[in-house]
Amino acid sequence: MNKLTQLLTLPGNGVHTVHTARERKEKLIEALFGTKDTAKARAIWEKNIDSLSSDRPLVIGIPSDNGGGIQRGANWGPLAIRGELLREKNEFLDVGDVRVIPHLLHDKYLNEKTIRDCRKALYGKVVKLPVSPLSIAEEAVNEIYKKAPEARILGFGGDHSTSYPLVKEWLLSRSDKKKAGILHFDAHTDLLEERLGIDLCFGTWTFQILKFLKSRDHLLQIGIRSSGKTKTHWKKNVGIEQIWASEVAKDGADKTLKRIVKHFKRLGVEELYVSFDIDALDEKFAAATGTPEKEGLLPTDCAAILRLLSRDFKITGADLMEVAPFVLPEGVEPRDQKSSLTVAGDIARLLLEILRK
Repeated sequence: MNKLTQLLTLPGNGVHTVHTARERKEKLIEALFGTKDTAKARAIWEKNIDSLSSDRPLVIGIPSDNGGGIQRGANWGPLAIRGELLREKNEFLDVGDVRVIPHLLHDKYLNEKTIRDCRKALYGKVVKLPVSPLSIAEEAVNEIYKKAPEARILGFGGDHSTSYPLVKEWLLSRSDKKKAGILHFDAHTDLLEERLGIDLCFGTWTFQILKFLKSRDHLLQIGIRSSGKTKTHWKKNVGIEQIWASEVAKDGADKTLKRIVKHFKRLGVEELYVSFDIDALDEKFAAATGTPEKEGLLPTDCAAILRLLSRDFKITGADLMEVAPFVLPEGVEPRDQKSSLTVAGDIARLLLEILRK
């Protein structure tokens, strides 16, 4: 059996349910595979996995929000984002969802008995495969790069901890890390070393990824505005360059782009990974998320920056995180919640466009 088809499941099916949202999953399966029959869809999906290549971008969902900590709901993000992308279904190959046991995060937090029991539940027998979403994602993405070293993967989360396996495996797959950089769109720094004793979660993943970079300044953050520390603190004590949302509002997209290009070119970076937390956008455009923040980035500015940035650098990996389609934070109108999914779809479409270059 193909290892990937053990680690992954059909697109939209990573959230384990029996009846809830079944119709949403079936609609996606029919749109992607042309059939409502799960067995037939699975046969087509497995054939796609067997013939994996780098001809077009690959989409993978990690529908886990167990690494979140404010308001849950991002586990439905991959299903909702795909729903916005159905018009572009032939522009990417969907490799499916990571299998998610919603009570788990990473295997390193589990004892052997739990791992053994969960293996039996997930795979039907005790096999030497990971059981937690972050661990499964690491293994699955590593396997994809083995099969298709030039793969351009777009990941959908999930809380932002699910970026960790995607970015980690992207960096490990690069032959020359001196030329690899990360552009991180977010309202928050995610630079805590640990949160309540946990070192892999939505608030720590960026700090934990630093060890895989050539140097810390190969990560650049944009859109920051909700931080308990100053910009100077993060630069002096952690070594991270940031462009806060207020600076983008003041300088505009063109000047901001020039700063980004200058920063990465000075370091000799040629290849970029883009991690996009939807709350980098102003709350007017990103209502359906666990932590919407005021005074954020404009979608038009983000689109201009990314499109122009792809002229100067190869963008070969990306993710879109923290889209929580059923979350309605206090003060948010249902129409804004719905429109924010359209914006998320636009961002996903743009990332696919860039990855196809």
